[in-house]
Amino acid sequence: MILLILTLVISFSVQLLLLAIPIFKQGSLDLLLADGANFNFIQDSWYLYFMLAGGSIATFFLPALALQHLEKAQEIYFPKERQPVQVYAVVFLFLLAFNPTMSLISEWNMQMKLPELFKNLESWMRAQEDAMATLTEKLVMVVSWEGLLANLLVMAIIPAIVEEYYFRGVLQNIAQRVVVNPHLAIFITAVIFSVIHLQFYGFFPRLLLGVFFGYLLWWSNNIWIPIFAHFVNNASVTIIAFTYARQGKTYQDLMSMESYSIFTYIASFIISCGLGYLIVRLSNKKQGKDGTKLDKGQDIYQRN
Repeated sequence: MILLILTLVISFSVQLLLLAIPIFKQGSLDLLLADGANFNFIQDSWYLYFMLAGGSIATFFLPALALQHLEKAQEIYFPKERQPVQVYAVVFLFLLAFNPTMSLISEWNMQMKLPELFKNLESWMRAQEDAMATLTEKLVMVVSWEGLLANLLVMAIIPAIVEEYYFRGVLQNIAQRVVVNPHLAIFITAVIFSVIHLQFYGFFPRLLLGVFFGYLLWWSNNIWIPIFAHFVNNASVTIIAFTYARQGKTYQDLMSMESYSIFTYIASFIISCGLGYLIVRLSNKKQGKDGTKLDKGQDIYQRN
């Protein structure tokens, strides 16, 4: 409840200030609204970058930090247990190996059809997806190097840090205190993580990513491991989009699913399972099974 209040208050306050920037730029609200000046300003890519970055920090990062400050005597939400560098390398290889399987799941999700009873809901979901696709296309399909660097910052570095602090660091911790079972807590957090993006035709791939990020924290007790995985996932899409744009390809080309042979999908799944097991072994995680009360300063992932 405290997290929700902090999120609403901080997010609303900061984003209200960000939305006021066009008023200061134009000099008055009347000038802003005249002749569609507001739309011209909002359509500016650099303002969108600023809004996305500021909105993400205000919605996820600041509330997470605020809650950690309030509960610093009881909880450690952002554990940083030292892990061997090989863990990062294997996480990278896992994401690479799992890509064909993820593509198959994404293709299935994109073709999802709801029963006729939920026709209106499906129309709303499609409208949300199209709106996000339009915004994403505007941002990621850049040909300049400064555009690529801006995208890496706003769409990879910042989201990876702030979302992992909020979802895996704080929300997953809270969920585990409520439901006790860490696996259920990881799944619940991943569902919320996927839903909150409002891209329902990418719900299941993002759900799986959320589950993977959750287990990375549980296995490693280091928030920077899921942050790294999140960054690699987002940065790869950003770099591929940049490459496509430089080659004259379209956003539709980027979103088209590449088909693989059945043997590739099977190999992708098997190799990914093996790499996942290797991550567990390398992280030297002491996993607990109970939900006992934590001692002062003890992290929720550190159990006897």
